[in-house]
Amino acid sequence: MESENRHEFDTTIETFDHPRYEIIPTGDVYDGEEEVRGYFATTREAFPDQSNEIIQLHHMDDGVAAEFILRGTHEGELRGMAPTGKSFECRMVALFLFEPDGDRIVCERVYFDTATILAQLAG
Repeated sequence: MESENRHEFDTTIETFDHPRYEIIPTGDVYDGEEEVRGYFATTREAFPDQSNEIIQLHHMDDGVAAEFILRGTHEGELRGMAPTGKSFECRMVALFLFEPDGDRIVCERVYFDTATILAQLAG
């Protein structure tokens, strides 16, 4: 998560055995390095200052659950929505899942309330 804050996406990709992001509220799945890098590019174009602040980490048998706050300023188009120049802050949960007996991530699955973000960008 720290490497994402610094936009060091090569470092982020290296933490995965197979890069995969599942964004549960939107139904988007980015499977493989090319798709995950595309996700990084698209979201950082829309929110160039996007950052996360970890609140708490929770150990699971096959992964780690991270509670965090995501912040960003809407500076570029995203999903057809023109930039508003407004900032958002949203509490989220991400599950970092590992293969059994593995030490690298196979999936990051993210949960959040899209209405929380949209209300702040539109308001």
